[in-house]
Amino acid sequence: MSVGLVGSKCTQESASMQDQGCWSAQARHVNEHWKVPISRRLSVCSSTPTSKDITMAWSLHRGVSGIRNSGNSNDFWDSQLKDKTEKEDLDRNRPSDPSYLSLRFPFRLFCPDIPSSKYGTTENGFAPDPFSIGSPRSWHRLTVLFLKLSLIVIVILALTGSFWWTLSISTSSRGLIFHGYRRLQEQLVSDLWDIGELSLGPPRMKEIDFCREESENHIPCFNVSENLAMGYSDGNEYDRLCGQGSRQSCLVLPPVNYKIPLRWPTGRDVIWVANVKITGQEVFTSGSLTKRMMMLEEEQISFRSASLMFDGVEDYSHQIAEMIGVRNESNFIQAGVRTILDIGCGYGSFGAHLFSKQLLTMCIANYESSGSQVQLTLERGLPAMIGSFNLNQLPYPSLSFDMLHCARCGIDWDKKDGIFLIEVDRVLKPGGYFVWTLPLTNVQSFLRNKEKQKRWNFVRDFAENLCWELLSQQDETVLWKKTGKKNCYNSRKPGSGPPICSKGQDIESPYYRPLQNCIGGTHSRRWLPIEERPAWPSRSNLNKNELALYGLHSEELNEDTANYKTAVRNYWSLLSPLIFSDHPKRPGDEDPSPPYNMLRNVLDMNARYGGLNAALLEAGKSVWVMNVVPRSGPNYLPLILDRGYVGLLHDWCEAFPTYPRTYDMVHAEGLLSLETSQHRRCTMLDVFTEIDRLLRPEGWVIIRDTAPLIGSARVLATRLRWEARVVEIESSSDERLIICQKPFLKRQAI
Repeated sequence: MSVGLVGSKCTQESASMQDQGCWSAQARHVNEHWKVPISRRLSVCSSTPTSKDITMAWSLHRGVSGIRNSGNSNDFWDSQLKDKTEKEDLDRNRPSDPSYLSLRFPFRLFCPDIPSSKYGTTENGFAPDPFSIGSPRSWHRLTVLFLKLSLIVIVILALTGSFWWTLSISTSSRGLIFHGYRRLQEQLVSDLWDIGELSLGPPRMKEIDFCREESENHIPCFNVSENLAMGYSDGNEYDRLCGQGSRQSCLVLPPVNYKIPLRWPTGRDVIWVANVKITGQEVFTSGSLTKRMMMLEEEQISFRSASLMFDGVEDYSHQIAEMIGVRNESNFIQAGVRTILDIGCGYGSFGAHLFSKQLLTMCIANYESSGSQVQLTLERGLPAMIGSFNLNQLPYPSLSFDMLHCARCGIDWDKKDGIFLIEVDRVLKPGGYFVWTLPLTNVQSFLRNKEKQKRWNFVRDFAENLCWELLSQQDETVLWKKTGKKNCYNSRKPGSGPPICSKGQDIESPYYRPLQNCIGGTHSRRWLPIEERPAWPSRSNLNKNELALYGLHSEELNEDTANYKTAVRNYWSLLSPLIFSDHPKRPGDEDPSPPYNMLRNVLDMNARYGGLNAALLEAGKSVWVMNVVPRSGPNYLPLILDRGYVGLLHDWCEAFPTYPRTYDMVHAEGLLSLETSQHRRCTMLDVFTEIDRLLRPEGWVIIRDTAPLIGSARVLATRLRWEARVVEIESSSDERLIICQKPFLKRQAI
């Protein structure tokens, strides 16, 4: 029955409008109407009461309320009908009003399921106000609402306080990484779970295949047979030549009997024979000086860095110190010598001896298919790389090293009109030293061999035209000192030496450019004699005026140094439980810190200002760092070298000039972002396979970059069979840290 029909029936039965029982019944029918479903309710509401019915109903409702009627009754009913009609129009439009919804929403939130009949028309015809102050039920509702509001306010305050507390903690310990093995274990379990899901999901990522056995000591970009086929000869076939097909897309396995190197300082003087491509016969036929520096014992090669023999490395170092004018090699630093480029270094014994004197010696030698000097030096954990003077400049800027050393290095300095000596002059700092040890400088040798005397005379005269001063000559060793004054070049006789390079030729970012037949470095603002530079280790902390030469502010360097100090502490905290998890300790104690000599060398793939190197030295770690400056980024390599570190320029789309299994740790901060921002001719997988080639078995990889790139790196790590875990650095940061360890995968003996 519709509301209109009920109203008509009541009109017929109560013409005098005195009987209110019928309207009570009507109110009950209205309540029953709002209890029906929406679909039926819409059909019921389609039969609306007539104006007469509404007028009669409204008059009875107002009469029951006790409103006093006065004046013309017809005007009163008309006005009431008009008000009622306007109110219905307003009610129909109200739900679509956004402001109405916004005001009503909070109350609907607290009382979401209140039946309409409960607050609908009552027996007296009015909708009661649920928030009126009159009844106990209203007070109860207000109390419940107040409690709900209070609870929400408390929750909001708690969440806000927790947020600010977390923010303050993360700010006070910027860059904080997990400390303790237990938290790292939890992260590791989560990471392994994610990796398991990734490996099971379709499609499964295919693991990288292993290289063939003949590649276990191979270096891409150095292929003698291909160079010979292209017409290179006279030693040029051993030069570096990177083509499109020079990259390897496989994993290099170690030799069959490979063993993990011994820890420093033992590992510097004792290596495993099976780890390098050399035989005992090659050891004993490698020259008198080198042979006496080495002793073969079954599976090991022992190096005696200190010897009582005259030609021992200690006496030899004393001799060079006396020729410079200082008491011994411990006083090299007082003479301004910190970094040394050792050309044709043998097996690194000269640099190994000087390392304990805080002197850093970089060994460079030609590529050798067997019995490599560089490979054996690297196996000892000493700085070394493949480099050649034959065709191209070395990947160092001008004025890079304090001393260049050549002891029977096999280079004919008189060839090609002295162009090799010009390259030595380019990379030597003003006031630096060139040491050359060769039998042809002996007096008796001159008398016996006129050809050798002719070569010696050429080198002596050419060095003078380079403004080198011959300081001393003792036995087989000659020592020159490069001038620290630019006006020396102008005082030469016309045509008596190589010209000065133009400003366009004299650049600080050479990357295997052809050798230049002109004197470089004279246009550099870094021209400063080594004796006028601060002595090591003060040299590593440059002042404001010195930093201005490299376009840096002291605040930038200080911030970089502070960040890496924190990073080194955190790296040691992360690696200690992983390396020494079996170390005995009391229950509840923290994991022991790893020893200072845990690592021998680190390859920093994006060194920037050398901050990681500085932080490791300040923390007292017995480690040296190969600081690599990518060609795709800003060139701060001159700054790194002037701070007393070693490094080079490199394009990471090409193979690094070193043998496999070279470094204990590879570090890269921001490198992935730098490389992906360029239009590269290689992929991230190419870079990661190269990292795997450089890394020793059980070595570590630490990469810091943006979260998406770290996610991609994690997927690649699983393809390379690395054990990987991702660590969050800061709660408000987009950066992540991934720590990987290369497993020791043994090649099966045939």
